[in-house]
Amino acid sequence: MPEGPEIKRAADQIAKAIVPYPVGELFFAFEHLKPYETILRDRQILSVIPKGKALLTRFDNDLTIYSHNQLYGIWVIRSAYQYPHTNRQLRLAIHNAKKSALLYSASDIEVLTPEAVLHHPFLTRLGVDVLDPDTTVGQVIDRFKDKQFSRRNLPGLLLNQGFLCGLGNYLRSEILFVACVPPTYRPIDCSPAQIAALAKASIDLPHQSYLTKGITNDLTIVQKLKAEGKKRYEYRHWVFNREGKPCFRCGTAIVKEMLAGRRLYFCPTCQKV
Repeated sequence: MPEGPEIKRAADQIAKAIVPYPVGELFFAFEHLKPYETILRDRQILSVIPKGKALLTRFDNDLTIYSHNQLYGIWVIRSAYQYPHTNRQLRLAIHNAKKSALLYSASDIEVLTPEAVLHHPFLTRLGVDVLDPDTTVGQVIDRFKDKQFSRRNLPGLLLNQGFLCGLGNYLRSEILFVACVPPTYRPIDCSPAQIAALAKASIDLPHQSYLTKGITNDLTIVQKLKAEGKKRYEYRHWVFNREGKPCFRCGTAIVKEMLAGRRLYFCPTCQKV
C-alpha cells in the first residue's frame, strides 16, 4: 500500500493533469455514481488534496470526489483517452482536452458535499497529518503523550492513521531507527528526548521521502553511495528492507521481525533497550 509521500506525489501528478483544463467527460464504474457524470461534466477542478491515504478532488460546484486506493488502487495519467493495456478494472476516469486521469482497482469512491466531507467517517477519524505544512513537532509530541496512545506499542501505533496519518510500514521502521527507539517500546517507555526525536522524525522523514521520491536515508550517505555506483535499493533507507546488511551508523547487522502484523527492521545496537 502506498504511504503518505507516495499519495502526495500522486496528488501532485493528478492535479497537474486535470486542474488546468475544464472537465470534458467523466466515467464512474459504480451505478450509484453515474448521475454525477453529467453533473461534473464541464466543471473546473480546483484542487486535488491528499488526506492521509485518501484523495479529495474538489470541483467548482462545491462537490468533491473522495477516493481511497486501499491495497490495490492505482492512478494512471495518460494523454486524453489513451488507456493502458491492463487487466485492472477502471473505476473512475476524468478526461479533459489534454489528459486523462484514470483510477484502477479502487472500490472506495464517493461524491461528497462540503457537509459530507466534514462528517465523512474515514476523514473524521484521521489523526494529525504528518505531511500537512502546518503540522508542528509540538502537535506530534502531544499525540505521543496523549493518554489514548501513550500505552500502545509503537510498531502498531505508527501504522494507526487515527494517531498520525500518512505514515506506513517503511516509514515506521525508519522513524524508530532515526529516533534511536527500540521497537518494543511504547510512548510511555520513552524519555522526553526520545519522544521529541520520534515527533521530529515523524515529520522530517515523510517530507524527505516526498521530496526525494522515497529516500529516507541520510542524503550525505546517499550521495556517497551513489558516487560509488550503488543501486537505489542499497542506499534508499536506513534500515527498511536491509535485513542482514550493516547499519549505516554502527555496522551491526540489521534485524527483521514481524510486529503488528507487518515486517519491521531495526538495528539492535542503535536501538538497544
